[in-house]
Amino acid sequence: MEITEQCVVALTWTLKDTLGEELDVLDEPAEFLVGGNDLLPAIEAALQGHSAGAKLNLQIEPEQAFGDFNDQLIFLEPRNLFPQELQEGLTMEGSALPAGCNPAAPKDALYTITDIYPEHVVLDGNHPLAGIAIRVSLKVESVREATEEEIGRGSAGTGFYRIQPVHTELPGSDTVH
Repeated sequence: MEITEQCVVALTWTLKDTLGEELDVLDEPAEFLVGGNDLLPAIEAALQGHSAGAKLNLQIEPEQAFGDFNDQLIFLEPRNLFPQELQEGLTMEGSALPAGCNPAAPKDALYTITDIYPEHVVLDGNHPLAGIAIRVSLKVESVREATEEEIGRGSAGTGFYRIQPVHTELPGSDTVH
């Protein structure tokens, strides 16, 4: 079966930056809905017309992947607003930020705690791969028709690679791309 819109592909891949540093390895096949919210559009476009067994090597620029790094999505917040057990690397939704945080911080962003200092906490609303061109070596392990349920929810249900909106506008804008 050839890959078209509204089918499910099982993929394995290795994701690297342009310097060759490994960012992610997916050894066990995971299923993704083509034409849904599971994959980057650049990956979906490259998969079209291929079938099980196909191997592709792609370079995806930041604007086609997770966007450019936006320094307007970095926020310094008072340390005393956060729980004592806060740790670097934790993520929190903008809607769950403590009262007293900068109101310009988009509520629909996902923030990573990048640094914790005695007086403040650094929140980064950029995707961890923002600003990075990525190289993807992938293999199509299988292809099948999508179920009505998968099409209806826009996902094969794997969940852990679901694409989140990338903020390209300055805080305060309601536009998400």
